[in-house]
Amino acid sequence: MSAESSRTDGNSTGIPARRFVYQGTGRPLRDVSLRTALPAPPPWRDFDGGPVLPAPQEDPPDLDRRLGPVTFVHPRQVDQREVTAVNIALFLRRPLLVTGPPGVGKSTLAYQVSRELRLGPVLRWPVNSRTTLRSGQYEYDAIGRVQEARRRVESHDEEPETDIGDFLHLGPLGTALLPYELPRVLLVDEFDKGDADLANDLLDVLEEGGFTIPELFRVRARAPRVRVHTADPGHAAVVTEGAVRCRAFPFIVITSNRERDFPPAFLRRCVQYEMPVPGPERLADLVTAHFAKAAAPHQDRLIQEFLKYRKHWPLAADQLLNALYLAVQGFPTDPEDEEWRRILEVVLQRLDAATAG
Repeated sequence: MSAESSRTDGNSTGIPARRFVYQGTGRPLRDVSLRTALPAPPPWRDFDGGPVLPAPQEDPPDLDRRLGPVTFVHPRQVDQREVTAVNIALFLRRPLLVTGPPGVGKSTLAYQVSRELRLGPVLRWPVNSRTTLRSGQYEYDAIGRVQEARRRVESHDEEPETDIGDFLHLGPLGTALLPYELPRVLLVDEFDKGDADLANDLLDVLEEGGFTIPELFRVRARAPRVRVHTADPGHAAVVTEGAVRCRAFPFIVITSNRERDFPPAFLRRCVQYEMPVPGPERLADLVTAHFAKAAAPHQDRLIQEFLKYRKHWPLAADQLLNALYLAVQGFPTDPEDEEWRRILEVVLQRLDAATAG
């Protein structure tokens, strides 16, 4: 027996020690398949949706835009609390509720996990005061279907009737809950901007890993399998018996700026992680990921300038990127230069409601 197979790290059961699959390096894992690296779900989180859909293709341009080209990413300081929270959410098949002030990288975490674990395009559900559970699940164009039926009657169209699925579009939540072979990544962004009841409305969907579409359920006898549009541009999927049910529970990142408290029943269904404000090392990693060496002549000084401003009022990391972009474009960056001082005053404006001075 090899040393690796017999190692238990103090575990008296004799079972080899489990290792986290997400490492937080910022780079795609090599020679690791999530199909085998991710353990089976807990029995109470095991879902049986089908038929199983293959994982969608990755979207490198979108990841490069949000995270910077992967070739720019170098080994970075790993936040072990972040790594632990992500892996617990993956293992337990529970949503990850990420809280923290604006601009610390909460939304970016979803894209980092997607890139590292090769989980395909991130599905994004931006939340606002008008967001409802159904808007995340699906949209049904009933008026469009009635208009199409009227047009057929008036024009004596003898072509086959347009399928109901042509008028139904799964939202980001509905698409994430399709029976994919591997978890989809769903970003539920700025959840505290939504209606106070939205968290409670989500409880059953998160617990059951699926939902019923009444418009399809009513016609299941004559149309048991309906092909519908999804939130992936140009893609469609088959919904069986009017129900969407996952196979691999999606990796859901729910971000919150701490503007609202959530009900205990919702918190119980989530893994919670408070994201810290990025320090100098994480800011340097962020700059390198987007600029490579182009910002090197300005990087250290502008990071210090950014941190000095941040002592007085809240700032977001992308404000630092904006300042560095202008520096790279050739604007004078002498701290004594009046034009540069005006640029920083505009770019590094406070993010809270208070007014300066």
